[in-house]
Amino acid sequence: MTTPLDGEIEQEGDLKLTSPAFDDGDRMPDSVGYANENEHPPLHVSGVPEDAESLVLVMDDPDAEAVAGHVWDHWLVYNVDPDTEAIPAGETPEGAITSYNDFVEQDWGGPAPPEGEHDYYFKLLALDTTLDYPAGIRKARLGSAIAMEATILAQTQLVGRYDAEQGTAF
Repeated sequence: MTTPLDGEIEQEGDLKLTSPAFDDGDRMPDSVGYANENEHPPLHVSGVPEDAESLVLVMDDPDAEAVAGHVWDHWLVYNVDPDTEAIPAGETPEGAITSYNDFVEQDWGGPAPPEGEHDYYFKLLALDTTLDYPAGIRKARLGSAIAMEATILAQTQLVGRYDAEQGTAF
C-alpha cells in the first residue's frame, strides 16, 4: 500500500519549501551529511493554507532502494506549527514531534550514500488536523494515518543532491 509520504509528490497549492543553503535539484552542503556535522539544512516555509492545523516534513532517499532494499528515511517531523516560516539548521521546530529514521535515531540522520550521488526528497504537507501518534511512529504508519485521518490541503517538495565523496560512507 502506498501512502501520501511515498515517492515523489506533486505540487498542490501555494505551499513552498526552500533552503538558503541550496537550490532545488542542486547539491546540498557537506555539513548535512551523516559523517560530517549531521545537521539538516536551514529551511524556509511559505504559502501555508490559512486553514492548516499542522505540517509534516519528511526527508528520504529513494536512490537507496537499490542498496538497502527500501527507500531510506532520514527525517520525519510532524505536528509542525503551520505558522512556522523558518527552520534553522539543526533545529527541530518548537512543539513538533520528531520520529525515528532508518538509522534508528529519533532525529535527523543526514545523507550517507554508499557510492555515487543520490537525490534526497524533502516533502512538506499541510494538513487539516494534528496527528495524535507517539514519536516512535515510522513513516509508513504515519503515511497511513494521514491517508485515513487527515486531508492534505497543500504539498510540495525540495530535492537536494549529495555525493558519497562529500562524506565518509558506511
